[in-house]
Amino acid sequence: MCGICGVLSFDGPPDRELVLRMMGRLHHRGPDGSGYYRDHRVALGHTRLSIIDVGGGAQPMSNAQGSVWVTFNGEIFNYVELRDELVALGYRFRTASDTEVIVHAWEAWGEKAFTRFNGQWAIALWDSSAERLVLSRDRLGVRPLYLTQHRDRLLFASEVKCLFADPETSRGFDAEGLAQTFTFWSTVAPATVFAGVEQVEPGTCVVIDAGGRRTARYWAPDFPARGEEPGQDLQENAERLRELLVEAARLRFLRSDVPVGAYLSGGIDSAITASMVARYTDSPLHTFSLRFADADFDEGSYQAEMVSRLGAQHSDVVVDAADIAGVFPEVVQHAEVPILRSAPAPLFLLSKLVRDSGYKVVVTGEGADEVLAGYDIFREARLRSFWARNPRSAVRDRGVELLYPWLSRSPGQAPAFARQFFGRNLDTADPAQSHRPRWDSSAALLTMLAPTWRAATEVDVAARLVDRMPATQASWDPLSRAQWLEMTTLLSGYILASQGDRMLMANSVEGRFPFLDHRVVEFANAVPSRHKLLGMDEKHLLKRAFADLIPASILKRPKQPYRAPDAASFFTASRPEWVDEMLSESTTRAAGVFEPSIVTALAQKCSRTGGARMSNTDNMRVLAVLSTHLVHHQFIASGAAMSDLSPAEPMTIIDRVATPQEA
Repeated sequence: MCGICGVLSFDGPPDRELVLRMMGRLHHRGPDGSGYYRDHRVALGHTRLSIIDVGGGAQPMSNAQGSVWVTFNGEIFNYVELRDELVALGYRFRTASDTEVIVHAWEAWGEKAFTRFNGQWAIALWDSSAERLVLSRDRLGVRPLYLTQHRDRLLFASEVKCLFADPETSRGFDAEGLAQTFTFWSTVAPATVFAGVEQVEPGTCVVIDAGGRRTARYWAPDFPARGEEPGQDLQENAERLRELLVEAARLRFLRSDVPVGAYLSGGIDSAITASMVARYTDSPLHTFSLRFADADFDEGSYQAEMVSRLGAQHSDVVVDAADIAGVFPEVVQHAEVPILRSAPAPLFLLSKLVRDSGYKVVVTGEGADEVLAGYDIFREARLRSFWARNPRSAVRDRGVELLYPWLSRSPGQAPAFARQFFGRNLDTADPAQSHRPRWDSSAALLTMLAPTWRAATEVDVAARLVDRMPATQASWDPLSRAQWLEMTTLLSGYILASQGDRMLMANSVEGRFPFLDHRVVEFANAVPSRHKLLGMDEKHLLKRAFADLIPASILKRPKQPYRAPDAASFFTASRPEWVDEMLSESTTRAAGVFEPSIVTALAQKCSRTGGARMSNTDNMRVLAVLSTHLVHHQFIASGAAMSDLSPAEPMTIIDRVATPQEA
């Protein structure tokens, strides 16, 4: 796991000092070493978190002829098997790293190499003989990769802050990016919240050469037509799912030259991940958990039960509201986007615990909810479809009671509200029926915008997203469509980014996700939807597959989504000064995104109530304002300079244009 960056220059050699500044801003992603390659057209930078081939895996790395160069962030978990294939084809290896496998895979298979990789990656590859730069991102978007182009050069990097190391890179919010964020909770690649900055889309590679620039897709989530699923036997599918997940977990736990830990939340996904490691490997297991001082959010009793069952060494961190407010500016600086929940902040503190315990790698249960239908949004859609068949039936009201048993203020306790909420969006022909209520609720944030931004964001981002759905979606069942939307929006844009990669790598920790092994995803997508969501029983297939490893208390407990205190975290008596500063009229006017009178009224309401027991919409409003203003202050406002660190030592330098003064 590392950070990557670089410059493709169309007019003279890339600026070495620029590349060094970019690398310095990735120090947290790669504190174990760094390096760069530069010739007359390209510079590739790398900061290293050494995990595989600790002694011999320095980057950028090339083939023997020095004609193909790679800087790489991530892991190719099947590199051992690919190496054997490549050796049989005549390629010779100088290292034991997965990076060198990428180099020779490109030589052997070109762009088709990406279809052979089982892993999580952001890759920049320079084929000097063809003068071709290739930027590739893994199938599900686990690892980030951004780019911007202006006049005579193209810049790319693992994080946006690196692109802003170039003073010629413009800084400003993007209207559609904000509209997406305030609707979907995240942008949808290739969009970002910054004007002129793009993401490489998951499952694609961007190729830049003399012919121009093109994007090639090598993978996308897909589902069979309803009734044409290849496997119909529930028990056989459960057994196959277990085989695939065990192999995925073994690859992610054992393919490392440093110790690997495991997150343990108290839910079924992380319990299964940790149990697979304990059952199917001989490695000692160290688990890490997040606890909350507020009992409404804490899952400590389930964590303790699972630790006892596993016999694992265990560490946890207890987080309260003051902790969340204290680290939130740093969280936003790493997330680089407005965020509508405080949930990333405790995960930032959890990854710090992992690093302080001497670990660089953890496996987690992320992805299980998207892949195996675990979210409430899928069950809500099922209930809404049920309502659509007879909206006036009183039986439908009682169905709401099954949805949120974990929630103290469940809609099931307010039948009138439940009927109003679930009685909307009943058009079952709408491909996005499942997500309309969430999007409508989030889009209320757009009414807070200042007039200029409100006009600029008057674009139907939901319609544009639906237009991007594959033509085959018309034959999918409703759950498949809902899963596609969730994978395309929240998974890569928020779960794996703001809550995932950014919070882990902020503390130089790599996350690995067995549920996002592409073989697991492709298998789960192909099974009948009723195997994943049986009635209102979420992740039914997963529970059946691992019933022998998980105690009944966890296996049968109601789904409780990961949550953290939101607005209440920022309005305690001891709140930090930055909160009032970010809600002030002067800051609101300087950022220019929100209408000052609305922000003032919101701040006054929170001061009166302490941010307690606020509605879902008001919680989002508070977080949206605070995080958006922090993003503006940290990345856009003049004078809000980011600190530049020196790239980590040891440094590997391959400079084909160095002058005597530079050498």
